Amino acid sequence: MSYSIKRITQAADCDVLLTWAAKEKADLDFQMLSEGRLTNKFETSSIEVQPILQGVLAELSALDVVLGVLPEGPSKVDAAKKKVKLEYKKFLLENRKESYGLVALLQKELDVQRIENEIEEVDGFIAALTAHKATL
Repeated sequence: MSYSIKRITQAADCDVLLTWAAKEKADLDFQMLSEGRLTNKFETSSIEVQPILQGVLAELSALDVVLGVLPEGPSKVDAAKKKVKLEYKKFLLENRKESYGLVALLQKELDVQRIENEIEEVDGFIAALTAHKATL
Protein backbone atom coordinates (compact mmCIF):
# COMPACT_ATOMS: atom_id res chain seq x y z
CA MET A 1 0.00 0.00 0.00
CA SER A 2 1.15 3.52 -0.63
CA TYR A 3 1.38 5.55 2.54
CA SER A 4 1.42 9.35 2.95
CA ILE A 5 4.85 9.21 4.55
CA LYS A 6 6.21 12.05 2.41
CA ARG A 7 3.86 14.42 4.27
CA ILE A 8 5.82 13.89 7.48
CA THR A 9 8.28 16.73 7.95
CA GLN A 10 9.58 16.05 11.46
CA ALA A 11 11.94 13.25 12.51
CA ALA A 12 10.10 13.19 15.86
CA ASP A 13 6.87 12.23 14.06
CA CYS A 14 8.77 9.41 12.38
CA ASP A 15 10.02 8.26 15.78
CA VAL A 16 6.48 8.20 17.17
CA LEU A 17 5.25 6.16 14.21
CA LEU A 18 8.25 3.81 14.38
CA THR A 19 7.60 3.19 18.08
CA TRP A 20 3.94 2.49 17.36
CA ALA A 21 4.82 0.19 14.43
CA ALA A 22 7.36 -1.69 16.57
CA LYS A 23 4.66 -2.33 19.18
CA GLU A 24 2.27 -3.53 16.48
CA LYS A 25 4.94 -5.86 15.12
CA ALA A 26 5.69 -7.23 18.59
CA ASP A 27 1.99 -7.93 19.10
CA LEU A 28 1.80 -9.68 15.72
CA ASP A 29 4.92 -11.72 16.50
CA PHE A 30 3.29 -12.86 19.73
CA GLN A 31 0.08 -13.73 17.88
CA MET A 32 2.12 -15.68 15.34
CA LEU A 33 3.80 -17.66 18.10
CA SER A 34 0.46 -18.43 19.75
CA GLU A 35 -1.27 -19.37 16.51
CA GLY A 36 1.73 -21.46 15.46
CA ARG A 37 1.53 -23.47 18.66
CA LEU A 38 -2.22 -23.95 18.30
CA THR A 39 -1.77 -25.01 14.68
CA ASN A 40 0.77 -27.64 15.75
CA LYS A 41 -1.61 -28.87 18.44
CA PHE A 42 -4.49 -29.06 15.96
CA GLU A 43 -2.29 -30.84 13.44
CA THR A 44 -1.41 -33.54 15.96
CA SER A 45 -4.93 -33.78 17.30
CA SER A 46 -6.58 -34.03 13.88
CA ILE A 47 -4.40 -37.05 13.09
CA GLU A 48 -5.10 -38.75 16.44
CA VAL A 49 -8.87 -38.31 16.70
CA GLN A 50 -10.06 -40.10 13.55
CA PRO A 51 -8.53 -43.55 14.19
CA ILE A 52 -9.64 -43.52 17.83
CA LEU A 53 -13.16 -42.57 16.76
CA GLN A 54 -13.20 -45.39 14.19
CA GLY A 55 -12.18 -47.86 16.90
CA VAL A 56 -14.96 -46.65 19.20
CA LEU A 57 -17.51 -46.95 16.39
CA ALA A 58 -16.35 -50.50 15.68
CA GLU A 59 -16.64 -51.40 19.36
CA LEU A 60 -20.14 -49.93 19.49
CA SER A 61 -21.22 -51.98 16.47
CA ALA A 62 -19.84 -55.15 18.01
CA LEU A 63 -21.49 -54.36 21.33
CA ASP A 64 -24.86 -53.87 19.60
CA VAL A 65 -24.56 -57.39 18.19
CA VAL A 66 -23.58 -58.81 21.58
CA LEU A 67 -26.43 -57.01 23.35
CA GLY A 68 -28.88 -58.43 20.82
CA VAL A 69 -28.01 -62.04 21.66
CA LEU A 70 -27.20 -61.91 25.37
CA PRO A 71 -29.86 -63.19 27.73
CA GLU A 72 -31.04 -60.93 30.53
CA GLY A 73 -28.63 -60.92 33.44
CA PRO A 74 -25.46 -59.39 34.81
CA SER A 75 -23.49 -59.84 31.57
CA LYS A 76 -26.10 -57.92 29.59
CA VAL A 77 -26.18 -55.16 32.22
CA ASP A 78 -22.38 -54.88 32.08
CA ALA A 79 -22.46 -54.75 28.28
CA ALA A 80 -25.16 -52.05 28.40
CA LYS A 81 -23.02 -49.98 30.80
CA LYS A 82 -20.03 -50.40 28.51
CA LYS A 83 -22.15 -49.21 25.59
CA VAL A 84 -23.15 -46.05 27.47
CA LYS A 85 -19.48 -45.35 28.24
CA LEU A 86 -18.53 -45.89 24.60
CA GLU A 87 -21.33 -43.61 23.40
CA TYR A 88 -20.04 -40.91 25.73
CA LYS A 89 -16.50 -41.44 24.46
CA LYS A 90 -17.84 -41.19 20.90
CA PHE A 91 -19.58 -37.93 21.80
CA LEU A 92 -16.37 -36.49 23.26
CA LEU A 93 -14.31 -37.57 20.26
CA GLU A 94 -16.79 -36.06 17.81
CA ASN A 95 -16.69 -32.77 19.71
CA ARG A 96 -12.91 -32.91 19.77
CA LYS A 97 -12.90 -33.60 16.05
CA GLU A 98 -14.96 -30.46 15.47
CA SER A 99 -12.86 -28.33 17.81
CA TYR A 100 -9.41 -29.66 16.95
CA GLY A 101 -9.89 -31.61 13.74
CA LEU A 102 -9.03 -30.93 10.13
CA VAL A 103 -11.51 -28.06 9.72
CA ALA A 104 -10.11 -26.29 12.78
CA LEU A 105 -6.57 -26.94 11.51
CA LEU A 106 -7.36 -25.26 8.20
CA GLN A 107 -8.91 -22.30 9.99
CA LYS A 108 -5.77 -21.93 12.12
CA GLU A 109 -3.57 -22.14 9.02
CA LEU A 110 -5.59 -19.30 7.51
CA ASP A 111 -5.15 -17.28 10.72
CA VAL A 112 -1.39 -17.83 10.54
CA GLN A 113 -1.31 -16.67 6.92
CA ARG A 114 -3.26 -13.53 7.78
CA ILE A 115 -0.83 -12.69 10.56
CA GLU A 116 2.12 -13.29 8.22
CA ASN A 117 0.58 -10.86 5.74
CA GLU A 118 0.10 -8.25 8.47
CA ILE A 119 3.71 -8.67 9.62
CA GLU A 120 4.92 -8.15 6.04
CA GLU A 121 2.83 -5.00 5.76
CA VAL A 122 4.13 -3.61 9.06
CA ASP A 123 7.70 -4.43 8.00
CA GLY A 124 7.12 -2.53 4.74
CA PHE A 125 5.68 0.41 6.66
CA ILE A 126 8.68 0.46 9.01
CA ALA A 127 11.11 0.29 6.08
CA ALA A 128 9.37 3.16 4.25
CA LEU A 129 9.24 5.25 7.40
CA THR A 130 12.90 4.58 8.23
CA ALA A 131 13.95 5.51 4.70
CA HIS A 132 11.94 8.73 4.85
CA LYS A 133 13.33 9.62 8.27
CA ALA A 134 16.85 9.32 6.86
CA THR A 135 16.00 12.03 4.30
CA LEU A 136 14.86 14.52 6.94
